[in-house]
Amino acid sequence: MTRLNPITTPRHQLRAEKAARNKEAALNAFIGKKAQIDEMLARLASLSDDHFNAHPDEINWGHVGTLEHYANLLKRITDSAFSEGEHAE
Repeated sequence: MTRLNPITTPRHQLRAEKAARNKEAALNAFIGKKAQIDEMLARLASLSDDHFNAHPDEINWGHVGTLEHYANLLKRITDSAFSEGEHAE
């Protein structure tokens, strides 16, 4: 996007250009954060498919506690994302 000359360009046009640049920057940041989340979700899905690297003969209450911790963290996220739990309206 070509920048306008602030001396010869009306203020409303300068503000519109700044708003457009800001909107584009926000969109790029949003896409970047979404990509980070998608990568984390894919890694979690893969780890879950592999039973969180736990062998059935070695499962103990520590493993259960770890999964409970993960579930609680994910519940906080899903409650926020779906307006449930403490985030319900």
